[in-house]
Amino acid sequence: MERWILLRGLVREQRHWGAFPALLAAALPQAQCITPDLPGNGSRYRDSSPASVAQMVEACRQQLQQAGIAPPYSLLALSLGGMVALTWAALYPHELRRCVLVNTSMRPYSPFYRRLRWQNYGAIVRQLLQGGQRAQEQLILRLTSHSGEAAQRAALVEQWLGYQQECPVSRRNALRQLWAAARFRAPAQRPDLPLLLIASAGDQLVDHRCTLGLAQAWHTPVLLHPSAGHDLPLDAGPWLAQQIAGWVASSKAA
Repeated sequence: MERWILLRGLVREQRHWGAFPALLAAALPQAQCITPDLPGNGSRYRDSSPASVAQMVEACRQQLQQAGIAPPYSLLALSLGGMVALTWAALYPHELRRCVLVNTSMRPYSPFYRRLRWQNYGAIVRQLLQGGQRAQEQLILRLTSHSGEAAQRAALVEQWLGYQQECPVSRRNALRQLWAAARFRAPAQRPDLPLLLIASAGDQLVDHRCTLGLAQAWHTPVLLHPSAGHDLPLDAGPWLAQQIAGWVASSKAA
């Protein structure tokens, strides 16, 4: 059985995957989907978020080992999770089978104003200054997703607000995660394992050209969804699961 480790982005937890792990498991019947929380998020909200991506890797590895989930792993990583996946591949390549990176961005392959679209700076700064959990979740949804009618989106905000109230991500931990992401620099060489890059053309948080630039630099296959937002598993989960399953099948055949 292939163990797929699903890694989320900034201030998100395993429940934010929604229905996607079940969709991926259905598309990959021989796979086990595991959704660990990084320190500071979700079930680990009381822990201090590491100030570096390398420390996030160590925390995740330790969590899996304590749960008796042994490598090798396949990684599916979204946004900040992509930085964790690449660092993992650089430090412990023998533990990994393959990686899929979704809507990720990193130095030196993308300028800062594309890694976080400059049009969002004002809204993000206002949220940091004014605070408020509901406003925060509404902003995150607006920046990361296009899917659903107004009533569905309102219900999703309420659901996310419930997660935040049960497992609150502290401002300190949010800033530490931002600091780790801002300082991260991609490895100089492409990881020596099967690698797939996927981006959303409708991403309003991170410019999809970040993924395209990385694919060009590393001569790596890339898939582009024509309309989904940054949270591709939310906006187009069935499409994403099928693309991953097709890539896995073709890479095994090769």
